[in-house]
Amino acid sequence: MSWKKFWIGTLIVMVAGLGFYSFNRDQKNFEIAKNLEIYYSLFRELNTFYVDDVNPNKLVKTSIDEMLQSLDPYTNYISEDQMEDFRFMTTGEYAGIGALIGLQNGKIVISEPYEGFPAQKFGLKAGDVILEVEGKSTEKMTTQDVSNLLKGPAKKPVKIKLQRPGKKKPFEVDVVREKISIDAVPYYGMLDNNMAYIRLSNFTANCSEDVKKAFLELKENNPEGLVLDMRSNPGGLLQEAVKIVNFFVPEGSEIVSTKGKVTQWDKTYTATSAPLDTAIRIAVLTNGGSASASEIVAGAIQDLDRGLIIGSRTFGKGLVQTTRDLAYNSKLKVTTAKYYIPSGRCIQALDYSHRNEDGSVGIVPDSLISEFSTKKGRKVYDGGGIVPDIVLKPEQLSNLSAVLITNFLIFDFATSFTNENASIAQPEEFEITDEIYNQFSTFVKSKEFEYESQSKHILESLIEKAKEEKYYDLASDEFEAIKTRLEPHLDKDLNVFGDEVKSLLKNEIVSRYYYQKGAIRSSLNEDKVIEKAVDELGSQISYTSHFEPGIIITMKRP
Repeated sequence: MSWKKFWIGTLIVMVAGLGFYSFNRDQKNFEIAKNLEIYYSLFRELNTFYVDDVNPNKLVKTSIDEMLQSLDPYTNYISEDQMEDFRFMTTGEYAGIGALIGLQNGKIVISEPYEGFPAQKFGLKAGDVILEVEGKSTEKMTTQDVSNLLKGPAKKPVKIKLQRPGKKKPFEVDVVREKISIDAVPYYGMLDNNMAYIRLSNFTANCSEDVKKAFLELKENNPEGLVLDMRSNPGGLLQEAVKIVNFFVPEGSEIVSTKGKVTQWDKTYTATSAPLDTAIRIAVLTNGGSASASEIVAGAIQDLDRGLIIGSRTFGKGLVQTTRDLAYNSKLKVTTAKYYIPSGRCIQALDYSHRNEDGSVGIVPDSLISEFSTKKGRKVYDGGGIVPDIVLKPEQLSNLSAVLITNFLIFDFATSFTNENASIAQPEEFEITDEIYNQFSTFVKSKEFEYESQSKHILESLIEKAKEEKYYDLASDEFEAIKTRLEPHLDKDLNVFGDEVKSLLKNEIVSRYYYQKGAIRSSLNEDKVIEKAVDELGSQISYTSHFEPGIIITMKRP
C-alpha cells in the first residue's frame, strides 16, 4: 500500500469518526431539546386544564426533586428559600436564637438550647412548648416552618410565646437573635490513663483550627495517645479533612484524590504543611453515622498506617458535590466526582440505593469487592465505607428503652426533674440514684402508653403461620410457654433493663444543667468504645501489632 493511499484511508476513518461523534452529540442535544419541549407543553396543558388550581413552584420543585433522586442521594436542587439552611450546612453559622426544636405530640418543643446563645441567655429551657412566634400560632406548623420564623437578622428581637410544663400561664420573651456558630469540637479533655480526647462533630469552615487548638493544649499534658471521636459525624468540607490528617502525617503525604467526568477538576490532595505530631499513638472512633469527610480522615489514617480505627463500619459516602448557580438565586448541588483514599480504594458504597434500615452499608457480594494495600502492606478492601481495624458491634437498645424515647417519657421526666431541682452534681459525679429511678418508674407508670414486645409480634405471626400449615397442635404447649415468657411487663422490664435506662436518663438530665459538653463528660467513663481505645493506646505492643504486614481488615459486617 502506498503512503498516499494510507493517509487517504486514515483521513476517511478520522472524518467518519468525527462524523459519528458529531452525530452522537447532535442526537443527544436533540433528545434534550425534545424532552424539554415535551415537559414545557405538558406543564402548560396541566396548568390550563387541571380541575383544581395548581401551585407552579411546588409542581416544578417536585418534578426536579424526583428527577434528581433517580441519580444519587446527594445531587439536590436548592431553591432560593432553602439557601439559609444550605449556608448553615456548609459554614455552621446562621442568625437565630440558638436552639434545637422538635415535634412532640403535635406541639413544637425546644429540645435543646445551645449553651451561650440567645435561647439559653434569655431563659428558654428544654421542654418549653412554643405556642407563637411573632404573633403567629405554631399550631399545625412543621418544625421547619417554626425554624424559619425564628431565624432572621442578627441583633433583632423575635417575640416568642411559650408554655413551660408545670406552669399555669404562658409567657412571652423577646429573644434577640445572634449569629449562631455551632462548635465543631463540642468537647476535648484528658481521659484516664493519660489519654487525650477530642470530639469532632462536623467538618464546617475552620474546624481544623478548632482541632489544632484542642490538640496543642492537650499536648502540654504529654499524653500517651489521642482518641479522635468522629462517631455520627456526617462530614462537610473536604479541605478541613485534609488539614486535620495533615496534623499527623509527614508533609507531602497523599491524603485523598478526586476523579470525575470533568478531568480538569480531578485533584490530588497532599499534606502541604509541617505536621503537629507524627509519633503520638492515635485511635479514630467511627460508626455507621460517620460519613464523607469523616471517612476521608479515618481512611487516610488507616491507609497510611498512622493510627487505629475502632468502632463500626462507616456510612460509605465517597461522592464529591459541586455547587452550580442556577437562575433566580437557586443552586444545584451536583455529584461531580468520587473520593479515593491513599490505597486507591473508593469509600463510596457500591450500591447507595439499597442500604440497611439505619442507612449503613448493606451486604456487598465478594465478587464486587477489590483488594488494596495500606502503606505497610496490610490488606484492605473497598465495597463501602471504612471497616475499622477493631470492629465493635454497636449496642442495641432494648424495646423498653426505644419505647421510652419515642414516647418522650425520658425527655418529659427530665423536664419535670429540672423544674423541681435547681442544681445537680458535676457531670462526672451525678448518678441516677435508686430514689430518682423509683420516681421515674412511678412517672412512667402514671402515663398511658402502648408497650408491646416486637418479639411477641413475631411469635404471634409464627403461630398464625403454624396454624395455617397445621403444625401448631404439635407444639402448642411450647408456643404458649414462649408467649408467656415474652409477654412484656413494665415493672419487670424496668428492673431488667435498669442500667440501660439509667444511662439514658442520666444523659438527658445532665444535658439540662451542663448542656452538650456536660452530656459528653458524663458519658465518657461508661463508653465501651472509648474504653477499648484507651486500652489499645495504652499498650505499645498491642498497638503496633495491628500494623504488621499480612494483617487483613475484613469486610464482615460489624
